[in-house]
Amino acid sequence: MYPCTSQSEQEQFIEKMEIFKIQGRDKRGRKILSIIGKLFPARILSSEVLNKYLEEKIFPQLGEGPFSVVYVHTDVQRTENFPGISTLRSIYEALPIAVKDHLQAVYFVHPGLQARLFLATFGRFLFSGGLYGKLKYVNRLEFLWEHIRRNEIDIPEFVHDHDEELEYRPMMDYGMESDHPRIYGAPSVDSPVSMYSMRCIS
Repeated sequence: MYPCTSQSEQEQFIEKMEIFKIQGRDKRGRKILSIIGKLFPARILSSEVLNKYLEEKIFPQLGEGPFSVVYVHTDVQRTENFPGISTLRSIYEALPIAVKDHLQAVYFVHPGLQARLFLATFGRFLFSGGLYGKLKYVNRLEFLWEHIRRNEIDIPEFVHDHDEELEYRPMMDYGMESDHPRIYGAPSVDSPVSMYSMRCIS
C-alpha cells in the first residue's frame, strides 16, 4: 500500500515538509498546532506512522495546557492529499484522552463545499468527544485574524493567493464559479450542487 516508502522515510518526509508545526498562541493564550493539508502525503503515509510521529514529536511540545488547531484545507484534492475519512477517524480515536480534552478549537481554513457538507451530515457520528462542536469554519483569512494574531503563525503564500482570488471572484465561495477540481463555499443542502458534491465524496 505504501510502495518504496519505509517508516523512516515517511517520518523524514513529514519532518521536511513541516506539515505539522507548533507556532505561537491564539488570542486566548493557547498554543497553536498548524496543519497544512496540501502538503499531506496521503498516497505514501500510513496512519500508524502518522500516529507514532504525532505521539513522539508533536504531543510532547503541546504540553499540559489547552491548545487550538489551525487546519488549512486550501488546494486539498481527494485523490492526492486527502487521507480519507476512515483514516482521519482512526487518527482521532488514537489520540490520548488528555490531548482530546486540551483541544479547544479547530479553525478549518478554506473548508470547501464537499468537506462542509460531509462534516455537517456525518461529523457528529464519525468523531466522538465533542470534536465536531469545536470546529470553526474560516472562509477567509481575515476571519482567522479575529482569533489569532497575524505574526503568531506562518501561512503559506498559496493560501494568501487563494484568499485573494476569493475576494475578486466571490461566486467561488458558493460553488458557482471555480477553476479548481473542487467546489468552494456552502450552498443549501438541497441544491443541485450539493447533491453532486455528496456523490463525489463517497
